[in-house]
Amino acid sequence: MLNDNRIRIIIGHYGSGKTEFSVNYAIKLAEESKRNVALADLDVINPYFRSREKWELLETYNINVLSSYVKGSGSDLPSVSADVLAPLQNSDYNVVLDVGGDSAGARTLARYTEYFVEGEYDMFCVVNANRPETQTLEGVLEHIAAIERTTKTKVTGLINNTHLLRFTTIEDILKGQELCKEVSRVLNIPIKYTSIIHTLMAEVPDNIEGTVLPIKMIMREDWM
Repeated sequence: MLNDNRIRIIIGHYGSGKTEFSVNYAIKLAEESKRNVALADLDVINPYFRSREKWELLETYNINVLSSYVKGSGSDLPSVSADVLAPLQNSDYNVVLDVGGDSAGARTLARYTEYFVEGEYDMFCVVNANRPETQTLEGVLEHIAAIERTTKTKVTGLINNTHLLRFTTIEDILKGQELCKEVSRVLNIPIKYTSIIHTLMAEVPDNIEGTVLPIKMIMREDWM
């Protein structure tokens, strides 16, 4: 069960698998929840692997997809549709915010900070220990500190999403777990989720930290 606060903010460096996690998480949430689900693509920095690209699939799960993309224009705006405000204000909605990968991208959150009340939101940092920027304790702490300074919002949990795409092994996941445990100890925040590509689920050991979320490769085509 995804027992988190109603508003979930997902952050993570480029290449961490942040959007893949966000899309899989939103689908799982829609399957479990009696509330409506909205997924807002707030990443105005990275033009690739955007959650809005899968809007047709997501809408089959009755997920309301919101983004900065202006239909018919062929481009994004450096701001996000005011439509995002509606689910933030409506307690009948579960909200997932897929946010740009660095502090510059996270500036999009600034206009919504009044809705990030302690106890009513979670901000989860996706960690991929195989990415150069977040393969050390210092790198992850610097990333989190930069996001928190920019957004004036606190990270409340970690997501171990250590992977090498379809070449991911259990050893990769355990490597990421050790790094996340260090971050958890220093910042006193929990490891909320460990995402594992669904083909490895039969090999998952008993000592995995956090809730295990099976991940399907939705954002990447089979040839990628």
